[in-house]
This record gives sequence, structure tokens and C-alpha cells, in this order.
Amino acid sequence: MASVEEEIKALEDEIQNTKYNKATSHHIGRLKAKLAKLKDEAVMRAMASAGGGEGYSVKKSGDGTVVLVGFPSVGKSTLLNKLTGNTDSETASYAFTTLTVVPGAMEHKGANIQILDIPGLIAGAAMGKGRGKEVIAVVRGADLILLLGDVYNEKHINVLINELYDAGIRINKKKPDITIKKASNGGIRFNTVGYSGLDLEEIRAILAENKIVNADVLIRGEVTQDDFIDAMFGNRVYVPAFFAINKVDLVDEQTRRDIVKDVTKRFGRPPIMLSAHSGYNIEKLKDEIYDQLGFIRIYMKPVGGKADMEEPLIIREPATVEDVCNKLHREFVSKFRYAKVWGPSVKHDAQRVSLPHQLLDGDILTIVTRA
Repeated sequence: MASVEEEIKALEDEIQNTKYNKATSHHIGRLKAKLAKLKDEAVMRAMASAGGGEGYSVKKSGDGTVVLVGFPSVGKSTLLNKLTGNTDSETASYAFTTLTVVPGAMEHKGANIQILDIPGLIAGAAMGKGRGKEVIAVVRGADLILLLGDVYNEKHINVLINELYDAGIRINKKKPDITIKKASNGGIRFNTVGYSGLDLEEIRAILAENKIVNADVLIRGEVTQDDFIDAMFGNRVYVPAFFAINKVDLVDEQTRRDIVKDVTKRFGRPPIMLSAHSGYNIEKLKDEIYDQLGFIRIYMKPVGGKADMEEPLIIREPATVEDVCNKLHREFVSKFRYAKVWGPSVKHDAQRVSLPHQLLDGDILTIVTRA
């Protein structure tokens, strides 16, 4: 009897060797659904057997959480220390120095950002190899992923992305607008808003692999078979990510340019070239982390008082008045009467707004509550 790894390899080969066209799309969709189910079950088994080792339960804190993901010995611990001034993350010139998740706090532009240094991932981590099974849950809970390579293994970033994908982590991708509601009868009822890119037979074939024969399906916008399979499982997370290449001080300028060109070609965006050891481009990296987290500044103004323009409230966009209330105090929402806003999100200063009002960077906000 074939092992799970052998079944996965056989399905991947069949998908790769089957030419995609209208006649084969249903068959390919069924194969992809079967493959996704096998991988998902393997990952869940690995996660269940992890046992939650010491150091892997990290409470999120601050205005946002960034996790450093890379192979062993690419310099994650050194980078954490440089970003945060943390001295708890041991560094050495050999692999697997970090054996637990080490948190640090980075202050930048008024934001308090949590940085997590995790053990290095290796090929097969999503399926439980190395220490992957313990750290995947930490990565899934992050607000931002920094994929870190170095000048000697930058091509291995592909392996990291594949490991995250197998673990149900979708980077730099918006969650598709797909609703699947199981029903007790009636077969598969399929509705779309706009052109979906899939037909009813493809959807039936994919759902059948997960033993779903009765369901109401609604798709808004164009999606792929992979998008639909992700929605069927319902356990995928969508996390922004960006790339950085460490140890650039160890190679010449031409090698640096070649790496930037190669990474940009493969991933559609240039990496930040840095040296955690010397501090080269660390400030640029801090700016990128801040921007990628999508922070906006809201200046609070007490009733009848002056706005505090020195220390803004930092919050991630999109942010509503209700989001600010929840961040300030849990009773602000239940006692909310109205709010006043000065700034780019309103048509005129001191405009009255309600909880759903969406705020913009630089707004001044007064919240009025019941006594």
C-alpha cells in the first residue's frame, strides 16, 4: 500500500502531465481537490502530534505582529536583536540556534510592533519535519510574514513559500469571495456575481472529492480551482509577506544586483537587501515593516480639549470608529453616542459620525459616550 507521500507525489505528477483544457478541467479539478485533502490531513496530523512544546505559545501584543521565516542560519536571531535591541535570542554561526519562539518589541514611528523569531523552517516542515509542526501555528497567527534568505541561499525562498502553502498559509493574496453552504438536498446550486471562471461541472467534481453533493454555492468575481478548493476546506489564512536578503556585506555589488533581479523576476517585487550584522538598511527594513502592516495615525481629541498631536493612536487600516473604541476601552462601544472627526475622512471639520465610519491617516477623533 502506497504511503501518503507516494500518493501525493503520484497526484502531483498526474496533474503536471495532464494538459489543461475544457475537456480535462473537471478531471484536473478533482485531482487537485484530492491532493489538497491528502496534504491537509497530513498537516493536521502533524499539528495534532506536536504537543505544543515549551516556548511555542506566544501571546500577540502591540499594534501588529511580524514573524521572521527563513531557513536555519540565515540570521533571523541577529536581525531580531538589531530590530528590537533584544538580547534573549541567542546567535551563533551554526544552524538551529533558536529552538523556541523568541518575541521582541520594536518601536517605530509611534507603533509598538511585536517581532517573533522562530526556529528555521526546512523542506517538509508543513508535514512535521524538523521543528516545523510547532512553528506553523505561530506563522498562521501573524499579521505579517518577513521571508528572510541570505546571499548564499536566496533561491530557497521558493521552498519556504511552498511549505507555507502546504500549511494553508496564502501570502500576498486576497481571500476570494466564495460562499459554500451545505444543504440536505437539491444537489449543487451555483450562482455567480460577475464572471467566475468556473462552471458547474468543475464545482461538482471538486465538491464530490470532499463528499459534498448538496450545497448552495455563491462566487463573487473571478476565481481559480485552487481558490475554490481553499474555500471548500475553510481553514486557509491570508497573510501579507515581503522578502529580505541578509548578509549582503559578504558579496560584491554585482552579486547583489543579480540577486535583486532574480528575486524580483520570481516574485514580482524586489527584496530589501540588508546586513543584520553591520546594520546596513535596517532603518529601511523598519519602514517597510511599518508600511506593510498598513498603520494609520489617529489623533485623539478629548471633549472640549485640544487634540494630542504628539502621540497618535496607531491602528491598522481599514479602521472604523468602532475599531478605535475597541482598542481604547471595551465599554466605549456599549456607551457610544456619537463621534466627531476632523480630517481627510470627512467632508467638513467636526463632522458627526457613527461607529461604522471609516477613518483615514491623520484624522482627529473625539468620542462622545453616555455617562
